Amino acid sequence: MLEAALIEKCADPSLDLNVVEEFVRAVGNGDPLAVTVKVGRKKILVEKAETPEQALAIARRYVGQATVRVGMTSYPAHIGIESGTVLSPTLFDACENLRMGTAMFAKVMRIVAAWYGRNASSEALPYVLSDSLHAWVSGEFEGKDVFRAEDPGGLAAEQPAVRPKDRRNSAEPFLPSVDEAQPGDITSADMRIDLSGIGSNAPIVPVR
Repeated sequence: MLEAALIEKCADPSLDLNVVEEFVRAVGNGDPLAVTVKVGRKKILVEKAETPEQALAIARRYVGQATVRVGMTSYPAHIGIESGTVLSPTLFDACENLRMGTAMFAKVMRIVAAWYGRNASSEALPYVLSDSLHAWVSGEFEGKDVFRAEDPGGLAAEQPAVRPKDRRNSAEPFLPSVDEAQPGDITSADMRIDLSGIGSNAPIVPVR
């Protein structure tokens, strides 16, 4: 599990602490030096990096000819570049990878939330997260490339959410009250997702 201090310092402030933890747990193995390479749906076996320099060399070897995911968030390092020579070593820094990965994931969540619509009920929130995680892994949502797609924006993109110092000790639910967010508005900046029912024994199933 990620340290709260790392999330507080590095993660996108629009995402709840529990969402960040669930995101990293679901899409990566917590290894900041991880490199995953795929051609189509075929996973290419690559050596395990022992240093950031080794991880960078592996990523650079395949960018431009394959899908390359790196770091603890499985960040899509291949997006927007044609040559691995432009890859930065900071991709394998835990804090920077968390910053980049959660910022991109926040955009993916806004894309998914926009598809559900502003009038969706609060019960849809867990499914927004589920679909967003599925979209992160597959790279697509409803036929759209979520990494290259335009950010639909909204309040969630413009106004950072307030993140408590230690939410684990709080008995308050993570879902907003009627006064905290407009009824049914899942794109609100104060959107919170209750992940109490999501754990290692509860598989993530995409819902349409």
